[in-house]
Amino acid sequence: MVLDEFSLSDRVAVVTGGSRGIGEEIAVAMAEAGADVAPVARSEDALEATAERIEDAGGTAHPRPLDVTDEAAVTAMFEEVEDSLGDVDVLVNNAGVNPFFGNARDLDGETWRHILEVNVTGSFYCAREFGQRVHEREGTGSLINLASVGGVVALPYQAPYTASKHAMVGLTKSLAVEWAPAIRVNALAPGYVKTDFTKGVRENEEIRADLLDTIPLDRFAEPDEVAASAVYLASDAAGYVTGEVHVADGGIAAQ
Repeated sequence: MVLDEFSLSDRVAVVTGGSRGIGEEIAVAMAEAGADVAPVARSEDALEATAERIEDAGGTAHPRPLDVTDEAAVTAMFEEVEDSLGDVDVLVNNAGVNPFFGNARDLDGETWRHILEVNVTGSFYCAREFGQRVHEREGTGSLINLASVGGVVALPYQAPYTASKHAMVGLTKSLAVEWAPAIRVNALAPGYVKTDFTKGVRENEEIRADLLDTIPLDRFAEPDEVAASAVYLASDAAGYVTGEVHVADGGIAAQ
């Protein structure tokens, strides 16, 4: 059956930033597809809610607090997850921040460094640990880096976030070539999604109207729509897909 190719049965997935928004929905969707899932994030309390949804979906959950910018903590997380669930087959690098909206002239160095450290460096630490472990066991895996439509087009007044997501696209392409054929590496680039991450702009009537004017589908995405793309990229249905930037933006980048 063609649909069997989308199954994640008997696989283990780690989802960073898995306590809310897109990360939470990806973690739950992967459990629904058959995977056991370790959602990791800074907030331990929020992770428990995600873990409950994973268990309700039929998967085994292993929630764990993690600061992705701490190299030692990343290594310890993988060791703990593999002791609990088994070898990690799928890594979703979803953890990210975007605390700045304004003219780049007003951007301070500390904010710039923080955004790049979490969005790019933290993702690299997780990817490197995953890549080393898959290589050592001579296995295979799928790495999905959450980029953004801001990784393929400019997002005005979001210079550091846009720079970080362009960096994620570049990292994805480099690792895809370097780690083939053992690990498929793809980027998932959503547009504006109905999460707390975009709540501020969605609730501002003027900004909301301006954003919708840029989206041919004339709406914001639901988190589970992005999660479905992540399941596809993790599954055998995407077995010949690597180095790809899967854009799910309602048509923004097509213009």
